[in-house]
Amino acid sequence: MLAATQRLLVAGASFTALGVQHITAEAGVSRSSFYVHFRDKTDLLTRLAARLLAPSFDASSAWRPSDGLDALTETFVRVLRLYREHFAVRRACAEVSAYDPAMSQFWTREIRQFSDWTFEVLRVEQEEGRTPSDVDTLGATQVIINGGEQAIVEHVTTRPPESDRVFARELARIWWYGVYRRPADPSM
Repeated sequence: MLAATQRLLVAGASFTALGVQHITAEAGVSRSSFYVHFRDKTDLLTRLAARLLAPSFDASSAWRPSDGLDALTETFVRVLRLYREHFAVRRACAEVSAYDPAMSQFWTREIRQFSDWTFEVLRVEQEEGRTPSDVDTLGATQVIINGGEQAIVEHVTTRPPESDRVFARELARIWWYGVYRRPADPSM
């Protein structure tokens, strides 16, 4: 049913307009089978979203600043590949989050793990003197996570896959030189 739903979303179906009957017909299972496995459509969507978020977090959190700029670029290449593979699910999550509090809370909770990890990495880098003390770690984390995710979504929905490596390199440079290794402000 997960694969069937993803196929329907990739084909352009709106998640809101997708009925359980349509999903089960595509999957070739009975409607009662749906409810054996899922509480409702939102439960199904959160499981689909986990197929994007879990590997994205694993790829992102495997990188450490000591790995350097090139490794950060490769991390973004992997994340972009995942977003391309699951772009329809990400679109559905945005659609449903706008009106469903459970989906909105799920997405917020899942993104929070990226924020918590990034904040901690920046804090340690700052504490050890590799990231300047004038970096606002909370503000930088918000820009990195929220801005980065929005930029990735925009990129995969508007640009061809051939542009992914260039985009990944640019994103890595912005994070690397803008936060992780930016020069300290001498006036601070």
